[in-house]
Amino acid sequence: MAEVATSATSEQLLVVVDPVARRSDGESVRIAKDVLGAGAGMKLCLPDGPEEFARALGRRGSRRPVVVGDDRALIRAVSLLHRHRELAGCALSVVPVGSAVSLARSLGVPAGTVAAARAVLDGVERRMDLLVDDSDGVVLGALRIPPVRAAPGEAEPEGAEPGRPWLRTCQSLVRTLVPAARPSRLAAAPEPGPSRLRVEVDGETLVDLNQPVEAVSVSPGADGTASVEVRPVSVGAEASPLLAEGRTVTVSGAHFRYRADAVVSGPVRTRTWVVREGAWGLTLPTGA
Repeated sequence: MAEVATSATSEQLLVVVDPVARRSDGESVRIAKDVLGAGAGMKLCLPDGPEEFARALGRRGSRRPVVVGDDRALIRAVSLLHRHRELAGCALSVVPVGSAVSLARSLGVPAGTVAAARAVLDGVERRMDLLVDDSDGVVLGALRIPPVRAAPGEAEPEGAEPGRPWLRTCQSLVRTLVPAARPSRLAAAPEPGPSRLRVEVDGETLVDLNQPVEAVSVSPGADGTASVEVRPVSVGAEASPLLAEGRTVTVSGAHFRYRADAVVSGPVRTRTWVVREGAWGLTLPTGA
């Protein structure tokens, strides 16, 4: 991991550049470094993988951490700080670089590299709610059951995390070895069908196992509660969605997978998410 120290003003930043961002858009990374370095004292870290990323963040000292990377890098940083119970005293900043930056933008981070870097320097901290599950996983934006198909370039298939290019290589090799005369075996997996799930909000059952559902979505609100939407399977006329708000959401039933932000998890038989009000801070433009 390369580290370069610079100084401009009394404020000190720890700028951690995700390796995926360096490979995918080196020019935007350079611009971000130039803007940040001109406006504040900066220690630049160039980790080669998730382990070095975690070590750099853990050794930040009094420096304010800035992540240069995509949504996965942002989620990784929040997850690490949560795991070490350091979110309360740390305001995180992000300069989105990469093809998967919809989460950062939905949270209020500017889309352009220069604007996002200026927001790091001139913006203010906003405390945001966080969903934390019973396995200590976090959700910044939204979770969906069943997982929605990722947009092109957004989330990699499960098991093909950044830092494991050998796995993608092996998967590609296996595909090339499969006989071309058996196309039926190579057909894409069908979209998930209706699920039978029990969804409970603050202990009250919103939908039970006897009602098939097409989709469940949960997202943290702004007042310490989560917004829950369940879409029942429609027969004839379209069924109205079931809506609720609460601090604790439990989903149980047959084994299911879920997409939390940019990551697909599962299968699990039950999972509970709890809202942590104002649990993490993100630097955003003034007035955003």
